[in-house]
Amino acid sequence: MLGGNAGTLAFVSSLRAENKQVTAWLAPLAWTPIGVTLGEGWQRVNIAADNLGAWVDQTFPQEDERAFVTPLRDLEILLRSAWHAEVPERLSEDILINAEDIPEDVLDGIVHPPEALTQCAVCRRSCVRDHFQWNERQLCAWDYHATVFGKRGPWRSEPYEDRLFATIPKAAYVAPGLLGEVNVEAILAVTGVPEALMRALVNAAIGADAAAAYLAVRTDEGITVLRERSTAPV
Repeated sequence: MLGGNAGTLAFVSSLRAENKQVTAWLAPLAWTPIGVTLGEGWQRVNIAADNLGAWVDQTFPQEDERAFVTPLRDLEILLRSAWHAEVPERLSEDILINAEDIPEDVLDGIVHPPEALTQCAVCRRSCVRDHFQWNERQLCAWDYHATVFGKRGPWRSEPYEDRLFATIPKAAYVAPGLLGEVNVEAILAVTGVPEALMRALVNAAIGADAAAAYLAVRTDEGITVLRERSTAPV
């Protein structure tokens, strides 16, 4: 592994120079509230063998808080020895020769199968495609939570009619750490039960206090019910 940052992971499978160049591969990354996700598809780049260390430093500068790099000393040893391995079909921790140089959250992301990534339509942050979509726009978790679970979201104070369950927001997951930023709390998460029972439990939670504002969200696991936190003085 050569290094990485918020959106890219760079690695080599061979440091045998050909025409005074070595080949590196750039894999896309997405940092999400539930960890790092490795993206599908690698970009191939050729780098001058005598400039590899400088390329790494320039591509992943220290000012970037997400950046990490392989120690130059180790890189020079591998260059001198003309280290070589076959290009892997996919990255995994057991094929890395310098796993200790890689942040743990990135290593955790490498363990899981890669996914299709895209850019958030609002902030351009890398995110997992179709995890968070609203009004036909792909959003990152942060912008989805701020938009859909914010003041202008589809909040209600009455139980849902059956036909409305087809229109509730859909998200891969609800990130508890982001709910506080929009003054919202999750009061119920229903999974592993029949759809009719899920709907009944959701409506029972909403009907228990009609004075509050609620929002049901369909996730990959089931349905989560959110409630706006009261801003009234205690």
